[in-house]
Amino acid sequence: MTMPTHPLETLDTPAAIVDVARMQANIARMQQRMDTLGVALRPHVKTSKCTPVAQAQLAAGARGVTVSTLKEAEQFFEAGIGDILYAVGMAEHRLPAALALRRRGCDLKIVTDNSAAARAIAAFGRKHGERFEVWIEIDTDGHRSGIKPEEAALLDVGAALHAGGMQLGGVMTHAGSSYDLDTPEALAAMAEQERAGCVRAAERLRAACLPCPVVSVGSTPTALSAAQLPGVTEVRAGVYVFFDLVMHNIGVCRTDELALSVLTTVIGHQAEKGWVIVDAGWMAMSRDQGTRKQKRDFGYGQACTLDGALLPGYTLIGANQEHGILAAAAPAGEDVVARFPIGTRLRILPNHACATGAQFPQYHALAPDGGLCAWDRAHGW
Repeated sequence: MTMPTHPLETLDTPAAIVDVARMQANIARMQQRMDTLGVALRPHVKTSKCTPVAQAQLAAGARGVTVSTLKEAEQFFEAGIGDILYAVGMAEHRLPAALALRRRGCDLKIVTDNSAAARAIAAFGRKHGERFEVWIEIDTDGHRSGIKPEEAALLDVGAALHAGGMQLGGVMTHAGSSYDLDTPEALAAMAEQERAGCVRAAERLRAACLPCPVVSVGSTPTALSAAQLPGVTEVRAGVYVFFDLVMHNIGVCRTDELALSVLTTVIGHQAEKGWVIVDAGWMAMSRDQGTRKQKRDFGYGQACTLDGALLPGYTLIGANQEHGILAAAAPAGEDVVARFPIGTRLRILPNHACATGAQFPQYHALAPDGGLCAWDRAHGW
């Protein structure tokens, strides 16, 4: 029996692999940038949903975390992380779960962008004797949720929370449209638009004698592109911890900085088409094809060797539930059967780290010395 010569050969496939050295370098890069800009970093841990990853971010200097589900909040609080922002508009039916976390000692902040939800939060809080800390979501780019900085609704929501006995903690925004950009100039302009809009919202609340201590902005592209952040108190960025091919196309990372990959095995060929069949389909990679509308389309992911070296031109061009189709963008008559024999182990870099990570119950963390450790991740809402 042939003994494994690489630690990843001991794993079943498909498997989610975290390159710990790359991850730590990414964490250090973002933390150093925020330190230089003079703002706190509250990483959005929805990318990893993993306690050891969040703990590494906090150890590097992050202050608190951002989550996208209350299940994440529960997991991280149980791991000893108490300063948590739940950065999704609060639905009334989730208020009991938020209350339970706060009653256990979690410093949980919640978010809203409308008067109806603000009134519901205040009524529920008064009924249960709880003064929720609530942040108002600001729309600085027309991408998704939030109140525009100059809208009258901003003061209405602020007043409903403040007069209703809640703690108006601040304002927050996320320039999601930065994902559509790919030049340093455009990214810097979006970062300034994000900053200026959120700061303006805070100024309007304060001018109306409403408290607004926190001004929270951030996405990975804008965090890495902002020239300065006057008026901002903290930045929330998430995908930087792993990066992905969408971020590479945007221009904020190199492919050798991507810390998440999917380990896969060659299980077949269609030699006449130049296809290599692997056991990582969309159930492993996700259906996210976010690079399709960018300057370079990576299909369902970029292929690498077992050691993580790029296989130029080879991408996952198709994916069924458990089958992936690997092929060169411009086949040159190469014998794919000879180059990628049955049983060959490969790694696939994902388009969207958050979506790919969500396909797996755990990561296999690969240390620089070759050691492997299983890291569980949160699941559910």
